[in-house]
Amino acid sequence: MHRENRRSFISKFTGGLAAITFFGLSTCSSVKKRPNVILIIGDDISWNDLGCYGHPAIRTPNIDRLAEEGVRFTNAFLTASSCSPSRCSIITGRYPHNTGAAELHTPLPAGQVPFPLRLKENGYYCAQAGKWHMGEETKRAFDEVRDNWGTADPGAEGEWLPLLQNRPKDRPFFMWFASIDAHRGWDDKITLQRHDPNEVLVPKYLADAQPTRLDLAKYYDEIARLDDYLGRVEKELEKQGVADNTIIIFMADNGRPFPRCKTRVYDSGMKTPFIVKWTNGVKAGSVCKSLISTIDIGPTIMDLCGIPLESCFQGKSFVTLLGDPDQPFRTYVFAEHNWHDFEALERMVRSDRYLYVLNERPLFPNCGPADSNNSSSQKDLDSLAQTGKLTPEQEDIFLVPRSAEELFDLQKDPEQFINVAGDSAYTETLMEMRRILQLWRDETADTSPENLTPDWYARFTGKPLDMKRLRGEMPGAAKNAMKVNAQGPF
Repeated sequence: MHRENRRSFISKFTGGLAAITFFGLSTCSSVKKRPNVILIIGDDISWNDLGCYGHPAIRTPNIDRLAEEGVRFTNAFLTASSCSPSRCSIITGRYPHNTGAAELHTPLPAGQVPFPLRLKENGYYCAQAGKWHMGEETKRAFDEVRDNWGTADPGAEGEWLPLLQNRPKDRPFFMWFASIDAHRGWDDKITLQRHDPNEVLVPKYLADAQPTRLDLAKYYDEIARLDDYLGRVEKELEKQGVADNTIIIFMADNGRPFPRCKTRVYDSGMKTPFIVKWTNGVKAGSVCKSLISTIDIGPTIMDLCGIPLESCFQGKSFVTLLGDPDQPFRTYVFAEHNWHDFEALERMVRSDRYLYVLNERPLFPNCGPADSNNSSSQKDLDSLAQTGKLTPEQEDIFLVPRSAEELFDLQKDPEQFINVAGDSAYTETLMEMRRILQLWRDETADTSPENLTPDWYARFTGKPLDMKRLRGEMPGAAKNAMKVNAQGPF
C-alpha cells in the first residue's frame, strides 16, 4: 500500500491523530478516539499449537474466536527463541544484539527506549501484569507494574482483570499482559478439563511414547488456561463498553519448551502465533501471509496510537497490513540464538521460500534449554538414542558436529529437516542467503565474540555445573551495537 493509502487507513481509524506529534496529548479533546491496546504474550508456545492454526487437539476457543474476529498472521517471526532476549527485542523494536540484552537473564540497559514509554509520555495509561524478565530499568515505561505472583496464581494472569477494572477511565490505555503459561514446570492444579495424552499430536522429532504424550498433554493444559484468561479479558472489555475501540494482540515469546523447539532458529522455535483483533479497524476473519518480525510490533502500535516513530526503532510499522492483508511487507526476517543455559551463536535469515542458518559453534550439540533437557520428552529420546532407534528427525538434537551452514527449501521441506546447503542445485541460493545474512550482520554491527558465555549446565541432563557463573562478551558489544540503529535488509 502506498504512503497516501497508509495515511488514509490511519486517519480513518484514529481520527487523524497520527499527525499529532506533541507530548501531553491527554489534554487533546479528541484523545478518546485513540485506540486502547492490549498485548498478550504467551510463554513458550509454538505457532501451530492453537486450534486456529490447525491443531486438532488443543482446546483454545477464545483465541480461535479472536482469529475469527481479527487478522491471523501466518508468517510472524521472533528475533530470539529465548524469553528475556525476545521480550527485550519486542519492547524496543530492536534486534537482540542491538539491545545490549542478547542473552537469557540479561536486563535491558537504561539507554534503550521501550515503546510503552513513548505511549505513556503521550497520555496513555501503561500497565504491565505477569511475567517481566526485562530488568528494573524498563519499568519506567509503565505507570504500574505487577510482576509478583505466587502459588495461587501459577500462570501469572491473576492481575489482568484488576488492572483493567481499576485503570483511569479518562485516558486511553496500553496493557502488557504476560502469562507464564505454558512454561515448565507444569501446574497439576489446573481446574480446566484436561487433555487426553492419547489424543495429542506428537511431532516427528519427539518420541511417540506415553511419557512424552503426557508431557505434551500438560503443555496443552497450560495453553488452555491462558486461553481462558484471554476470554475473561474480552468479557471485561465488553462490560466496560470499550471492546470495539481496543486492539488485542496475541502472540508468544518463543517456541514450546521441548527438544528442537525453544532456543532453536527453525520455525518450531522462532515462528510465533500472531493475531490482531480490532473491531473498529480490521476486517474479521482476515489472514495475512506476509512476513513480519516482532521488532515491527512497537512501531505498529505507536503508529496506530498516533505517535511519531524514532530512529532507534529498527522495526517498521505494518499498519497497512491490517487494512490490506494481501500485500507484501518484508522480504526477509532475521533471528539469533545466543546463550540460553549453553554457549551458542547462531544467526538465521528467512524468506518466503528459504531459511538459512549460520552456526558458529558447530562442535556443540543443539540440545535446547536446561528445562527441556530435564523433561520426560528428552528422556524418551535418550532411551531411543541408547538403543540406536532414533529416526533422522529425532537425531537432530544429538548431532555433533553440526553443519556450520544449513539451507532449507520451505516449499519442499516446510519443517526444515533436509539441509540442502551442500546440494549443487542450490548453490546460487546459498550464496545469496549467505550474502543477505552477512549484510544484516555488518549493517547492524553484530559480532562473533571468542569469549562467549560458557555452559552453566550439563547438556542433555540440564544439571547445574559446579562452576563460577561468569558472563562472556555480549554479541555486538565490540562494535557498540547498542548505539546502532540500522535496520538491515528489508
